[in-house]
Amino acid sequence: MNNNKRLPHTPPDTRHRIRELAYFCMIYESDLVCRQSTQMDRRTFAILCHLLRNVAGLSSTEIVDVEEMVAMFLHVLAHDVKNRVIQREFNCLGALDETYIKVNVPAGDRPTFRTRKGEIATNFLGVCDTKGDFVYVLSGWEGSAADSRILRDALSRKNGLQVPKGYYYLCDAGYPNAEGFLAPYRGQRYHLQEWRGDANAPTNAKEYFNMKHSSARMEMTYCEDVDDEDEGDSTYATTTASEDIQYIETTNEWSQWRDDLTELMFTEWQLLNA
Repeated sequence: MNNNKRLPHTPPDTRHRIRELAYFCMIYESDLVCRQSTQMDRRTFAILCHLLRNVAGLSSTEIVDVEEMVAMFLHVLAHDVKNRVIQREFNCLGALDETYIKVNVPAGDRPTFRTRKGEIATNFLGVCDTKGDFVYVLSGWEGSAADSRILRDALSRKNGLQVPKGYYYLCDAGYPNAEGFLAPYRGQRYHLQEWRGDANAPTNAKEYFNMKHSSARMEMTYCEDVDDEDEGDSTYATTTASEDIQYIETTNEWSQWRDDLTELMFTEWQLLNA
């Protein structure tokens, strides 16, 4: 009996466009992203590809050019990841989260600094890359401030958070699921302790997405238990040839992309565990 199963996939032309956009953004648009993915800047990457093509004789195929081959190989070496991760994670820059830091303020200011738990604190936004290293922080907001409001402020600042279009950060449900910020589904289980034990396995695609989202986000934001972090310049230098995301905007296209990704991930998981 043949038990081989094939994974349903996105139409080839769509997959090609998605892959083409992902590689273009990674290789050409930002030194920050290129270093994060390949451990070298764009100029060094271009020199390496030139040598491989003209000296070593590496050539493009009908569907993958030399730059894509080299980028994929370097990403595997740099991050010790599998091919399935390569397909899905090139566009993920990392994760962001808020952290409350207790402070002493004048009595008249306490209402605005009071958090949902009744503590007097400041709301600290921390952004980590996929390795868990801080790439941006924004402090000083009152504890009562909404997470989405603080994120809008971070994007609007002159030297604020930079998110190249085509890329995204993982964030919790306190933020909108908008271009550049991939949030979990509301109304579904999310925290990792809720999935412990075979009896608590995901029962639908949205639950599975939330479980994987929570796991990845926790791994990347574990560094955000702030204690004696250096309080120097929190911005990071980046050179980008395209427009960065300037504001939070929810769109049908972004929501549909999340839904498509969710269904694909869940189908793969079901078939692998059948």
